Amino acid sequence: MTVIATNKPVLVTGASGYVAGWLIRALLEKGLTVHATVRDPARASSVRHLEALANSLPGELKLFKADLLQPGSFDIPMEGCELVFHTASPFVMTGFKDANEALLRPALEGTRNVLDAVNRCDTVKRVVLTSSVAATYGDAIDSRDVPRGTFNESHWNTSSSEHHQPYLYSKTIAEQEAWKMQRAQNRWELVCINPALVIGPSLTPASQSASITTLQQFGDGTLRFGAPEMWNGLVDVRDVADAHVRAGFTPEAHGRYIICAESLSLLDMGKALRQHFGSRYPFPRRSLPKLMFWLVAPVVGFTRDFVARNIGYPLAFDNQRSRRELGMSYRDVRKGLQEHFQQLIDDGLVKKR
Repeated sequence: MTVIATNKPVLVTGASGYVAGWLIRALLEKGLTVHATVRDPARASSVRHLEALANSLPGELKLFKADLLQPGSFDIPMEGCELVFHTASPFVMTGFKDANEALLRPALEGTRNVLDAVNRCDTVKRVVLTSSVAATYGDAIDSRDVPRGTFNESHWNTSSSEHHQPYLYSKTIAEQEAWKMQRAQNRWELVCINPALVIGPSLTPASQSASITTLQQFGDGTLRFGAPEMWNGLVDVRDVADAHVRAGFTPEAHGRYIICAESLSLLDMGKALRQHFGSRYPFPRRSLPKLMFWLVAPVVGFTRDFVARNIGYPLAFDNQRSRRELGMSYRDVRKGLQEHFQQLIDDGLVKKR
């Protein structure tokens, strides 16, 4: 059992990120002092929304420059902190030539650099790491190997690699490295938050998330003729932020926590969007046969191996541990989808119709 003092600063790495923005907002609302790291505090587009939050909420924000790949850059921001939220992580889904350089090395070295700083900072009692459900499975077909086809915190991704699903692999090896480093000492605790696909409005149009790419496909006609039978676990970004806060300040919190409201198919997601936006956008109305998608997969950016392993296999995640131990309750992800899609329209990422 670990009690974190609320009169001491807390550190949030990757402060300009999608989840981090809502996390910082929640911490400032509680009146806490937040040390927030970004790669360039002078870059207005990255920190403007954070400064606006600090000006309107009771807590205090202090911005620091830090880089995941620069050893020692987290030492000064971490001074005096009992609690560290490590949300910073490389986010590159496509368009890279070298998965190791784009994803794996930054994920591993970033984790090591932050936790090396924790090892040097004797005030830190707990680290809350933003991981992902991607660290519990690699392909939807893996659900055939777990009881009731439902993934829980005991499961690990064993099917991803540098060459297949490298982003998911990067999340897995980063979390495994964190647990390895935690077990090598006995002063600080590690709690891992494993969210599903995060949806819901962002506090800044500058943030990136996998959900943006997914939702853009609902608006640009990519799914006009049908959606492949593919499922996503979904969770509202505000619930993910809440889970981090609870994991940080609940004395008994420990281990991993899957943070997922429910799983929806792409067709279900399209239906939820149509209920709010009507027929203005080409939301899918039918399932696309797997064979048809397999044939066109390389043209639309998917490997046929991915199609074979992920289409037609429902996904489910057990969130009972988060409900029981963190007291989580979950927002309606359908409403979150609608709010997020509207924001993409407002930000010009989806054409207004």
